[in-house]
Amino acid sequence: MEPKGRMMMARNAKQELVNFVVRRALDPVMKAKPDGRPEAERRRLEHVQDATRSEIERYRGYGSAQEVVVNFRRDLNSRAAEKVHADLKALHLPTINDIEDEFDAKVEDLGVQVSS
Repeated sequence: MEPKGRMMMARNAKQELVNFVVRRALDPVMKAKPDGRPEAERRRLEHVQDATRSEIERYRGYGSAQEVVVNFRRDLNSRAAEKVHADLKALHLPTINDIEDEFDAKVEDLGVQVSS
């Protein structure tokens, strides 16, 4: 395959992975409504939505599919993510941990290679 075609496939793989993470784990957080929640939960929701907004921008800014994969895996267990994940679980919202197996299958389907 010519280099231009490979670049297009790589760009598409990156976009597919970012779209997958956003659609399956991050959009539900952004669409959650504070209505009917106690004040403490409203504040917690506002906090996780701010963190999620930043996370969406971070994922969109990655330069390659490999970068998306490496950072997704890092985010699964990072200290910074642990508190946000705990808050998301308390609010009954998804975390990226919930989509890990599906993400890994998508990475494999797309043929994204990441060196260990």
